[in-house]
Amino acid sequence: MKSAAVSIHPELDLVYMPSTPLSIEQIWRAWTDQEFLPKWFCPLPWKVTECRIDLKPGGEFYTRMEGPNGETVNNHGCILEVIPLKRLVTTNLFHKGLRPVKIEEPDFPNVIEIDLNDNGVGPKYRAVIRHLSKEHKLRHEAMGFPQGWDIAHHQLQRQFGI
Repeated sequence: MKSAAVSIHPELDLVYMPSTPLSIEQIWRAWTDQEFLPKWFCPLPWKVTECRIDLKPGGEFYTRMEGPNGETVNNHGCILEVIPLKRLVTTNLFHKGLRPVKIEEPDFPNVIEIDLNDNGVGPKYRAVIRHLSKEHKLRHEAMGFPQGWDIAHHQLQRQFGI
């Protein structure tokens, strides 16, 4: 099944498209290997202390992040789409098994699309984070996006010796 192209809504969506020396296989592993993802996923001094990825539609995508002052953030989510080495879509609007959940503040509803392209046309790696409202997008930006994503991406490159 081919994914439908969805346009970017500038008031609701954040887009991350780094220029990267990483291969498609390395980026895919980074996003889908529950043993590898904690090594790079959030900017230091934050760290991922728990990760569960069940790589199938309806499967769990969970991370627990801990901050340097004892802060914890539990990111419960569900995988919506998997096209190996091409596309991964997750959301926090559902838990595993496509069970709907109520999103509690300060969290915000989102869908994250990771698209990989190895044909040399367009970006090799693009992440789109879709938000429910302009306020949620602005709050996500205020949390440090895209700087945090840049830091995490550089951490990922270091994991591969780049």
